[in-house]
Amino acid sequence: MAGPNAPQESASSNRTTLASFSVTDNQPMPNARQQLTAQCYSPALVTVPEYAITSSPTDVVQVLADAANIVTNQTADFSGDVQIINQDTNIFAQQAQVNNNGLQVLATGDVSFISPQIKVLSEKIELDTQNAVFAMTSAQYQLGSLAGRGDAENIRLSAAEGIVLDDVSFTTCPLNNNDWAIKASEINLGQTGNLGQAYNTRFFVKGVPVMYLPYFAFPVTSARQSGLLFPKISSSSENGIDITQPYYFNLAANYDATVAPRLLTNRGLMLETELRHLNAASSSTIKLEYLPSDDETNGDERYFVRLQHQAQLSEHWFVDIDFNEISDANYIVDFGSDFFNRADTYVQQNLRLDYLSESLTASLRLADFTVLGEQTNNYRALPQLTVSYSHPLNHQWQFNLDSEITYFTNTNNALPEASRFHVHPTIAYRENQDAFEFNAQLGLLSTYYEQHNLNIEVADNALDSNMQNTFNGLRVDNLAATKQRNIGQAKLFGALFFERPQTLTGPNSIVTLEPKIQYLYTSFADQSDIGLYDSAPLLNTVSGLFRGQEFTGLDRIVDNNQLTVAVSSRFLDANNIERASVSLGQIFYFADSKVLAEERSNARSSVAAEFDFRISSRWFVDSQLQLAAQTDKVERSSLSLEYRRDANSLVQLSQRYIRDLSNETINQLGVSATWPINKNWQWAGRWYKDQELNRTIESYFGLEYESCCWALRVVAYRQLANRFALDDLSSQAEFDSGAALQFRFKGISSQNNSTSMLRNGMFGYRQAYSIH
Repeated sequence: MAGPNAPQESASSNRTTLASFSVTDNQPMPNARQQLTAQCYSPALVTVPEYAITSSPTDVVQVLADAANIVTNQTADFSGDVQIINQDTNIFAQQAQVNNNGLQVLATGDVSFISPQIKVLSEKIELDTQNAVFAMTSAQYQLGSLAGRGDAENIRLSAAEGIVLDDVSFTTCPLNNNDWAIKASEINLGQTGNLGQAYNTRFFVKGVPVMYLPYFAFPVTSARQSGLLFPKISSSSENGIDITQPYYFNLAANYDATVAPRLLTNRGLMLETELRHLNAASSSTIKLEYLPSDDETNGDERYFVRLQHQAQLSEHWFVDIDFNEISDANYIVDFGSDFFNRADTYVQQNLRLDYLSESLTASLRLADFTVLGEQTNNYRALPQLTVSYSHPLNHQWQFNLDSEITYFTNTNNALPEASRFHVHPTIAYRENQDAFEFNAQLGLLSTYYEQHNLNIEVADNALDSNMQNTFNGLRVDNLAATKQRNIGQAKLFGALFFERPQTLTGPNSIVTLEPKIQYLYTSFADQSDIGLYDSAPLLNTVSGLFRGQEFTGLDRIVDNNQLTVAVSSRFLDANNIERASVSLGQIFYFADSKVLAEERSNARSSVAAEFDFRISSRWFVDSQLQLAAQTDKVERSSLSLEYRRDANSLVQLSQRYIRDLSNETINQLGVSATWPINKNWQWAGRWYKDQELNRTIESYFGLEYESCCWALRVVAYRQLANRFALDDLSSQAEFDSGAALQFRFKGISSQNNSTSMLRNGMFGYRQAYSIH
């Protein structure tokens, strides 16, 4: 190896290091890493020759060539497969000239440049190490991670400016594919490498100009940075053209904000904002949507507020806030929501403080909600304190104590309020073996009520017109000011587990038979003078038959003397995957219930049945059924048949029937499907029919084109509006229709993961069968 003072000499025939130059300047080379997320495989623009040496000491520039002409302390000319190496940077050329003791380099003739930041093919490259400036002329470039590429008349890399490209084109499409491109007079990728800035920008799709912007900023890495996000564009019969343009503020490493003006041509200008905060022990989100004057509702103010906060205060203490408030019952129907759907009947406001330990859990909760539509006079728990204690006496015996203190209040001043204190001690025995399970439990449910606001004068318009002077079917003046209720309960549960080989699902497979039986006795207590504050009937499934309770909450505890019998069978393959399961169950009553004297008139409950079949790796069936014991009429049923070829190819047929739900019969039939047309095109559709009224209640169609560097989606829909009128009754005759357009440049859009078309809409998609 020759030093900087070596005399002039000719190169030898074999390739060796001909010159090494000390780098006397301490300024580093520019470090502007430009990383776009690679969407498709793209071949490298520049490859390293097999003979190349790819690294050198940090303070040395190495030059390899077939021939060299070196003048001591002046200049060095190299020719024939020239390679210049500086740290992790390589230049390949046919000729190169090194001046100023190695601080300046000029390379010409089929020049290529390789570094972690960028790969370039160019006519000429100039390197000034002393000033940390690198310039390339008539270049093709490819950014790091092979995601961004293009052509540029000039490319400059400097410590001061980062990467600057003049008269440049840019795309994230792979080589030889220019589905879309940006052309600009200048693109500056900056020192940080997080944000690109383009000037005099023209957007081209398939070579056709579609938009011009004098200035455009875009992200070029997955790192967060402030800037415009891609707009959302849709149209509907109610809102007109709907355009949302978000702007993202990267305020700090642990908090950020998004501000999104939203123009609805039929309603006005709305502002949507979101603020997020995160640290090691908590996370918070505040979202506000505000329309000061709605042109469709005579200038009404419309808004939505959401606050979410979860935090761990210490090893055992946790806090959870979920607060939601909307201006009116039709807000979700009119404007949509990322958190609720148009079928929801309320939005909640919850504050919960939890204590969790191995044997003790406690929760202090403030529970309120805003009711949508006609469901009025609902109670709030302000506050509710629950405490549960568990203590194992030995391996089989365990003592449990559940307790609760709740104060119920109502926004309707004409309704009573109540304080409730409840304790539920139990002693339980449990024996679990591979072949059987046996549980026994003895407990006491003791509840004390103080009911207030019982002797008021009820105005004619204070309560619902069909419940004057009553509350949830009870006369207000018949409620007790104080009430102590004590109920004993005993439960015996047993289950057996049989299995044997079977060949229906392949060799080494098994089928199980799992009979279950439970005897339940619950004593009677008169509860006719207790109001209904948090109780509603429960829907039965096969597993629900063993609950021993027919209502939510504690206001109604049904007296029971009953036997529950159920049997399940499962088919498991050699990999222990459940291929099919069948369950049947029914309750047999030994005595009439005094609490349910009017509702329960049969000696047996409805038969509950559930069927799940994984017919093959692609076919799935799921079904639930409730059959009335005396009339053999179907009370509830649901069925879904699904063919799933892969994650993007499925067809689902579903049916739902409920004989009586709030004095209405639900009988719906639906089809959901999504299927690729070819490697770039995908369609999704959904259709639901109300068979009771013989009408379509939702139709939805979406078409999506997706290449490796851009995507376009068009959707159209028509669905039941579910809008509430002035009398708070939901309209069942009004429909809403609309369309939406979404366009994404992959690699420069923040919306890399778009929502599945199949999950959008009124009903959405639910997988029929869970594969474990």
